[in-house]
Amino acid sequence: MSPADPYVYQARELVEPDWTRFPAWRQVTTAEWESVQWQRAHCVKTIGQLRAVLGDGINERFYADLERDQAERATMSMLMPPQMVNTMVPGVAPNDPQATEALYADPVRRYMLPVFSDRRIDRPSHPYATRDSLHEQDMWVAEGLTHRYPTKVLAELLPTCPQYCGHCTRMDLVGNSTPQVIKLRFGAKPVDRYDAMIDYLRRSPGVRDVVVSGGDVANMPFTNLERFLERLLEVDNIRDIRLATKALMGLPQHWLQAEVRAGMERLGATARDRGVQIAIHTHVNHANSVTPLVAKATRAMLDTGIRDVRNQGVLMAGVNADASQLLDLCFALTDRAGILPYYFYMCDMIPFSEHWRVSVAEAQRLQHALMGYLPGFATPRIVCDVPFVGKRWVHQLADYDREHGISYWTKNYRTSIERDDLEALTRTYAYYDPIHTLPTEGQRWWERQTAPDSRRQQVAAEQAARASRQAATAQASS
Repeated sequence: MSPADPYVYQARELVEPDWTRFPAWRQVTTAEWESVQWQRAHCVKTIGQLRAVLGDGINERFYADLERDQAERATMSMLMPPQMVNTMVPGVAPNDPQATEALYADPVRRYMLPVFSDRRIDRPSHPYATRDSLHEQDMWVAEGLTHRYPTKVLAELLPTCPQYCGHCTRMDLVGNSTPQVIKLRFGAKPVDRYDAMIDYLRRSPGVRDVVVSGGDVANMPFTNLERFLERLLEVDNIRDIRLATKALMGLPQHWLQAEVRAGMERLGATARDRGVQIAIHTHVNHANSVTPLVAKATRAMLDTGIRDVRNQGVLMAGVNADASQLLDLCFALTDRAGILPYYFYMCDMIPFSEHWRVSVAEAQRLQHALMGYLPGFATPRIVCDVPFVGKRWVHQLADYDREHGISYWTKNYRTSIERDDLEALTRTYAYYDPIHTLPTEGQRWWERQTAPDSRRQQVAAEQAARASRQAATAQASS
């Protein structure tokens, strides 16, 4: 008998889960479900609204668990369109005896609707976790415009989304405040911020690529988005525009609106005339979220003449940090929805995210496991977004102290805050594995460290770990 491969490909048809299994939506028609107005009007924003949708079949302990998380841990407020809720426990009715346990185990629920028992009790946050873990606001060259890479900028047009993900890397700015996080707010009026962004780009001929994000561009009135993109297309040096929207998956009804499709066709035609590429980047983390409506919305966007639709997922334990789950997702995206698997980011070091994060070593293992199954152009890269560095393939580290869970990275460019930093290209930058993934001695070492409150302490901790490793290596060689 021949040995089986670790993963066996099986073509699967996409299915729109039956929303009428939920008590609150038993009478909802297909026309209503496919209406963006109905979807937005029936978003789940509170525990009370969630109860109404799920009915009495879910055990009370789940709601108590959720309520405690909202009060003590959640960095994002609750907001889920019905489309998003419907992809949770897709084959289980809320009155099923196993519904509560199925809901607890569901991968989409685990990142969209975290509960207190999901979080780690020993270390819910890493000692170096920060609200703006990528220091994007430090690199603002205009309010909301981050110049982190030499040729690329990030334009945050708005601070809201159609849905809020528990692991959001921009939890410092995006969404409503929670008991844990009082959100920052833009100071200038939107029109003034957009003017300042366009002015900076006109004065920066070295920038050719703009990621237009937020928040989510699907929350911006399309006429306003189109007007901003038209101005962007008039800047001679801009060659690539990427629209960031999780709503292509979470609220595909938005992208299927006639006025949105017509507007994207106009933008696509203008972009082609000017030699500019427009692409949509979406955010899908599990195959269950890829439904026929998502595929329909993707095809509608591709038919407008834009360059591509690509997926940037986030690698999360309990959601998709498994080779088979990642491959199932990638094949669902590329085979059935026409979405190109592009990146899987390691979950960023934000507060209360340790239960999601995996080590760099585990990310490397998963990257190895993905190779060879997908076409090369559709094989996603797993990347670590290193503070002060940027995206790096997980095998690009310069050094790795596995005992203490500290990886060291270098870079080949300066950010906007390092233009005069002579050591920026020779310095090593640290990234930290979740402490619970470390060997016992590594965990004990972290217990002995004082919780850091400055860059000086961070450097001292890194140096101590490196000295400890070097001493161990010297002892072993002697």
